[in-house]
Amino acid sequence: MNKQLLFVKRPQGEADASTWSLVTTPTPEIEEGQFLVKQHYVSLDPAMRGWMNDARSYIAPMEIGSVMRAGSVGEVVASKNPKFKVGQYVAGTGGVQQYAVTDGKGFYPVDPKLAPLPTYIGSLGMPGMTAFFGIQEVGKIKAGDIVVVSGAAGAVGSIVGQIAKIKGCHVVGIAGGADKCKYVVDELGFDACIDYKNEDIKARLKEECPKGLDVYFDNVGGEILDAVLGRLRLHARIVICGAISQYNNKEAVKGPSNYLSLLVNRASMTGIVVFDWADRYKEGAEQLGIWMAQGKIKSREDIYEGIENFPQTYNRLFSGDKMGKLVLKVIEE
Repeated sequence: MNKQLLFVKRPQGEADASTWSLVTTPTPEIEEGQFLVKQHYVSLDPAMRGWMNDARSYIAPMEIGSVMRAGSVGEVVASKNPKFKVGQYVAGTGGVQQYAVTDGKGFYPVDPKLAPLPTYIGSLGMPGMTAFFGIQEVGKIKAGDIVVVSGAAGAVGSIVGQIAKIKGCHVVGIAGGADKCKYVVDELGFDACIDYKNEDIKARLKEECPKGLDVYFDNVGGEILDAVLGRLRLHARIVICGAISQYNNKEAVKGPSNYLSLLVNRASMTGIVVFDWADRYKEGAEQLGIWMAQGKIKSREDIYEGIENFPQTYNRLFSGDKMGKLVLKVIEE
């Protein structure tokens, strides 16, 4: 049997347990060209909230009654596709379910001997690719840059900051709570971290970036983005990856009031959607893997268990009650 989490109601504001329905169906049969994946882990990402909206975006909104969209990693247990063999491990977008049938589109082989399976939906998956291409190709970092990263203890921000350090930048993180800030500095190697929950962001930015900043990688939007806009240097680059502070708003998204700083400083603000770099994922994964093997990048997965626990685990994305990449184990041993 296959446990599946179906998307049944578009949320207004925060998603809750009524947004989904857990059902049990027979394990699906495969047809020619398809294979069956026994899923071990699914990825929980802030982008999920946007996928639930019936609105134009970079990807089609989820349909009511469909399996909740999610990245996943698991084992091929049946195959009628010559490119994928039984016993192989694969990552892709299998959704929040224990078994997924696919024709292979968007799935690729992974090796659990090289890295733990959750890493392939974290630092070696979509979050890692977002960080890798976002900070380098969009942020265009160079040695000596002053780089600020919000959501610094999260799946994307933690990798962004470590890449910037590898490239010779001075890196300041922004995170919520003393424990996260300690983790960002002591374990990830950032030069400093601002606790937005307990510190004055503007004052601390002035203290840590007295001459301003060159690159800001934004995962949160809102007041923090506005504060950073006030510290830009000439030709600064802002990378818009997400705006988690705004995702559950019932009213209009709050935009930055300091945007004229872009004009004054001849700065840029550019969005990053990881799918635009799909043809270079192999390049990104290989380099990230090398850095991880060298100990230059640390990966952390916050793993919870049980497909039935998806709603409360999902809410950790927005409460901040997590560290690193949020992952749910859905396989039953």
